Order: sequence, then C-alpha cells, then structure tokens
Amino acid sequence: MNAMFADLFTNVDWMDIWLATEDTSIMVAVSLVFTVVFGLPLGVLLFLTSKQQLLDSPRLYSMLSFITNLLRSLPFVILLIAMIPLTVLLTGTSIGVAGVIPPLVVGATPFFGRLVETALREVDRGIIEASQAMGATTRQIVVNALLPEALPGILASVIVTAITLVSYSAMSGLVGGGGLGDLAVRNGYQRFQTDVMIVTVVLLLIMVQVLQMIGDRLVQHFSRK
Repeated sequence: MNAMFADLFTNVDWMDIWLATEDTSIMVAVSLVFTVVFGLPLGVLLFLTSKQQLLDSPRLYSMLSFITNLLRSLPFVILLIAMIPLTVLLTGTSIGVAGVIPPLVVGATPFFGRLVETALREVDRGIIEASQAMGATTRQIVVNALLPEALPGILASVIVTAITLVSYSAMSGLVGGGGLGDLAVRNGYQRFQTDVMIVTVVLLLIMVQVLQMIGDRLVQHFSRK
C-alpha cells in the first residue's frame, strides 16, 4: 500500500506540502484579522450613512460606496501586481507570506464591508427606533443593538471572506507569494508535476470545507432559536 501511494505521488515532497499549508494558513489568518478590523467599521459606516439611516449622508455614502466598488471590481491578480511598490514599502518585500498580506487585506476589506452592510440592513428597523426612543446615542445603538442583532450574519460574512482569502492566497502563487498556490504554480504547473497539483488542490478544498463547517456551527450557535 505504501509503495503504491509512493508511486502515485512520486514528485510530492510532503515537508514542502506541510510548509506550504502552514504558510497559506498564516496568510489567511493574519489577513482575515486585519480585514475584519478594517472592514467592520467600513460596513457599519456604509450602513449608517445610507439613505434614511442614523447618519444619513448621501455625499459620504456615495464616496465610500465608489471606493468600495472600485476596489472590489479589480481582479486580485492585477491588485497584487499594482500594489507591489506599496507592499515593499510596508513589509520590505513583495514575495512570500509578508509580501502577500497587504494586497490580501486591501482586496478583501471592501468585500467584507459590503457583506457587513448587508447583514446590518437585515436588522429589524423597530430595534433601532426603540433604542432611539430610549435616548440611546448612535454609538450605543451600534454597539448594543445593531451589532448583536446582526452577529449571525456578520459571522457568516467572516467565513465567506475567509474562504475568499483562501482563493486569493492561491492566486498569489503567480507572483511568488508562497503557500499552496505558489507550490501549485512552481511545481504543479511549471514543472508539469500533476501529482503535486492534485495534492495542493485537495488541501485547498479541505481548508474551504473546514472553514465552512466551523462557520455553519458558529452561525447556528449564535442564531436565535
């Protein structure tokens, strides 16, 4: 059995696979943290400044919406290349794990912000009106009413964003970004090592499935029965 397994995966260096999986996990985890840190306030601000909301401001909303849509519309590979000078300035390199995190964050933040805005729109407006009637400030309404009520939707948004980051991290292999994507490009594609390609694809699929399972459990746990 071991001999058959070895024959099927003759080009696979399992230590390289392990290190690449570790790099991908680090890229996704760190990028996700920064994406939530920047994207959550963006989503809240998009919601609050939209029409008939607490901070109704058509100009500000239009500006934020334009920037968000502009960044979302850029293909990640193009964003990855366009950000190389800024990435080098921030991290000192444009390759490897550190060189991929800034474009990952910039690419995912507007995506997550829109998802947060959508989750907040699903909150019953009566909750906002009741909070206003009790004299709550905008900050109190956001922290104590909006975000808790929208928590299941926001958690689902986090998982969707994490899965998106997995696919983005795989694309970063085209410019030497490290991780499973880089291994798939260098070995699987450029050296025609099909077995390496298969292993990397399977591992990426497993990562996505694990993230989705965790997300489903979290959403179910925090959703009202």
